Amino acid sequence: MQPIIQPSSALRNSYNEISQLCRSEKRPVFLTRNGHGDTVIMDIDTYGRREAELREAQRLIDAQRTRLDGVQGFTLEEFRTGMHIAIEQGLARAARNASSL
Repeated sequence: MQPIIQPSSALRNSYNEISQLCRSEKRPVFLTRNGHGDTVIMDIDTYGRREAELREAQRLIDAQRTRLDGVQGFTLEEFRTGMHIAIEQGLARAARNASSL
């Protein structure tokens, strides 16, 4: 996926178009200043999704660190229950995303 790159002047001169681009593409727009990367902007929904992904990634990192420290993990039944919940949440999220398209 190619990044969306615009000069910083586009934000000043064409804010509405840049804002619409962020919303329609559902990804950040990189602004340059004097030919160099300067700022990244994104719509609030994309920001929220990225923040949720970062929180989830941090949870996985924390779990891995805990495991490496020798802390007891989950029983097979606890793991199975957690996976069923995660799958149900993933299916619900996919259904919400599909209905918003």
